[in-house]
Amino acid sequence: MKTGQWSLHCCFCCCEPSHLPILSEKPEIMRSNLTLVGTFWAFLSLVTAVASSTSYFLPYWLFGSQLGKPVSFSTFRRCNYPVRGDGHNLIMVEECGRYASFTAIPSLAWQMCTVVTGAGCALLLLVALAAVLGCCMEELISRMMGRCMGAAQFVGGLLISSGCALYPLGWNSPEVMQTCGNVSNQFQLECLADSFVKQEPQRTVSFLGTCRLGWAYYCAGGGAAAAMLICTWLSCFAGRNPRPVMLVESIMKNTNSYAMELDHCLKP
Repeated sequence: MKTGQWSLHCCFCCCEPSHLPILSEKPEIMRSNLTLVGTFWAFLSLVTAVASSTSYFLPYWLFGSQLGKPVSFSTFRRCNYPVRGDGHNLIMVEECGRYASFTAIPSLAWQMCTVVTGAGCALLLLVALAAVLGCCMEELISRMMGRCMGAAQFVGGLLISSGCALYPLGWNSPEVMQTCGNVSNQFQLECLADSFVKQEPQRTVSFLGTCRLGWAYYCAGGGAAAAMLICTWLSCFAGRNPRPVMLVESIMKNTNSYAMELDHCLKP
């Protein structure tokens, strides 16, 4: 066998998998591009999104009573409602559910509130999911990306706040007035009792009405305010500036093993 053919055969034999050295790879450590402030921002974003979205779906925005039974509302759900029983008498069905259709929602204001608040909750949940993923994935959230996500949170909180502002506009609907003692009106759940009675020597001020705002309404508004003010501000310091050298390091890391194999094969 000639010398040239022998060296070529040796090179091919060295390149076989059985002759190649096994390279030990170090386990990769999960790194994040978020700062310490960014980690807190991701946690707070998740809390505000979950609080606002949970409050949106729970029918505890408004509490009242009808036929001696407690009644509660949200924008598109209700607990305990009257139906006609035997003898055309009204009886209360004690269960919670949503309205049969979008047009069955008692007022136009509540229909708008349902759409606006739902869009805001969806936007907050999307940003919160991306923020949580940013805690586990490298190069996902840069400083500029964090600020853009903060702007999206501001818009989402603004939508939810607009929904909370629209909600009292539906208090003059017949369904709500029946629950609130027929004294409710837009932005008004109760009225002064002395406006219905004659003047007396000693007038005592009291209020008529059986409705009050529920905890879910305040929770949705608080989550929206926290997303607009706190999360938007924290997002400005959430991410780090990208380093150009990291791309070169990643390329060299991936091609290092192939370079070592080629160098081993080309050795005489």
